[in-house]
Amino acid sequence: MNARPIFSILCLLTLLIGPPAWSRAADSDKELRLAAAIGDDEAIEKFLDAGANVNAANQFNKTALMMAVENDNLDTVTLLLARGADVNAHTVANCTALTFATENGHRGITALLIERGANLHDRTRAGWDALTIAARYGFTDIVDQLLHRGANPKTADKKGRTAMMHAAEKGHPEVIERLLTAHTDREVKDKEGATALIIAAREGQRTVVAALIRHGADVNAKDKLGATALIWAASQGHTQVAEQLLANGADPNHQDVDGITALMEAVTTGHNGLVEILMTHHADPTLKEKQGRTAADIAKRKNNDKAFALLVRR
Repeated sequence: MNARPIFSILCLLTLLIGPPAWSRAADSDKELRLAAAIGDDEAIEKFLDAGANVNAANQFNKTALMMAVENDNLDTVTLLLARGADVNAHTVANCTALTFATENGHRGITALLIERGANLHDRTRAGWDALTIAARYGFTDIVDQLLHRGANPKTADKKGRTAMMHAAEKGHPEVIERLLTAHTDREVKDKEGATALIIAAREGQRTVVAALIRHGADVNAKDKLGATALIWAASQGHTQVAEQLLANGADPNHQDVDGITALMEAVTTGHNGLVEILMTHHADPTLKEKQGRTAADIAKRKNNDKAFALLVRR
């Protein structure tokens, strides 16, 4: 039999009786997700009663529950969970309802999800669990909540960074205090060998630096390049952080694997105020890096006349 008449007959039947059941179901599932996103609980009940799949996901594996979470619809989240929504479903990026709620700072929703069995230890594709996300965004109350429920502050992401390191980078001293109270190791290092203090110093996070020093962080810890918090602070021109570190015992003459000192970094980057501060704290201008250059040699090469004058005057 010719295939064309058969195809024509099928098309005619489709017009007469409507789209196939699987197509109607897909449309219903899509409408369910849209209703969840805007918090239309009445429509959600209608779609579910008509057979929509509460756990049907879009092309990114995002479910109605996740959409309700993202839009801070607590009542809708409660409804979907009561109707069988999977609290631990994952998107293609391995995000869950809990990681979405945490990222958006929805404390009430995170509490509900945890109560309904959300896995605290699930991680996104970047390796971030809910605690890491809460620490990074400075949501202290959610950090407290997660720690109380048993979240592990020692968990590291794909770069070897813990929740405390993320809090240090973004400047959240209150989160740092909570994590240290939970016995987080203040000296743990990421894959580049950086501690939370080194990260905070590099980013110029003065209040975090103060908190970590107060809790006994090693001011002379070194990363894989041999750089200390002081060298990083000097390279970025973070004068106040450098002063904090020097006041608490940072070695002004430490040299990294290339022989670079904090003084050389300050000269190279033109942060001449730091040159004066470092010299006051007995930075040695006669030290040489691996290529045999002193800080004064670097100043001359960089045409940094002010730094050169300060260095040769000593």
